[in-house]
Amino acid sequence: MTEAGPVVLVGAGNMGGAMMRGWLDAGLSGSDVVVVDPSPSEHMRDFCNARKVQVLAAASDDLKAGVLFLAVKPQMMGKVLPGLRSLVGPETVAVSVAAGTTIDALQRGLGDVAIVRAMPNTPAMVGRGITAAVPNGRTNARQRAAVDALLKVSGPVEWLDDESLIDAVTAVSGSGPAYVFYLAECMAEAGRKAGLPADLAMRLARATVSGAGELMHRSDDEVATLRKNVTSPNGTTAAALEMLMAEDGMQPLFDKAVAAAKRRAQELAKDD
Repeated sequence: MTEAGPVVLVGAGNMGGAMMRGWLDAGLSGSDVVVVDPSPSEHMRDFCNARKVQVLAAASDDLKAGVLFLAVKPQMMGKVLPGLRSLVGPETVAVSVAAGTTIDALQRGLGDVAIVRAMPNTPAMVGRGITAAVPNGRTNARQRAAVDALLKVSGPVEWLDDESLIDAVTAVSGSGPAYVFYLAECMAEAGRKAGLPADLAMRLARATVSGAGELMHRSDDEVATLRKNVTSPNGTTAAALEMLMAEDGMQPLFDKAVAAAKRRAQELAKDD
């Protein structure tokens, strides 16, 4: 992963920190990782000390990154990028996981450098994420392989040829975990209204959503087949699905939700 230099992680918050843990657990040496973060949490600083990862408050002029991994908040990217130019060498590839930050914006901030724009999601924190990634024209096969190795420690990687698809990816998988969590909230609330104690309803909803997700993960069957396997003709599940699959049911609502998220991602890109 690091033949061209260390992996320099800029921003060791929830997502950046989770991905770094994945790299180290996958066998990357702590000496091959440098964290640049002006105010890491005490827990993160202790973790880095234990794993022998160097932590810097700002970029160092004598440090060149093999992979420059950008995990800062989108609204901070424009301010942060100019101060990172000293980290860019001739073999550096920069990877951004910030929603709405385009390759053009990254190039304006960092210069003419190999760039991969990636969109992971929060299940990466438990090694069950999925990431879509798109490279710019300067990214060579070796750099792409290095980035792929870093990203796939938290789940599969889908490589795209068209950057415009990232906004739709953001709307589906990037924001998607929140939709699933809200589904569990809605199921629990419906259970409460049906007469269950609130804490029991939430336990049932959490276990059902996580269990169904694990079944879907492990099964080779189509998702529609898994749904049909639960649905007996004229049974209780069929009665519920008649509501959820109605013309004004879940699908049109999800169409609107994903469209709204995609539209917001496009707005963020225009702000660059």
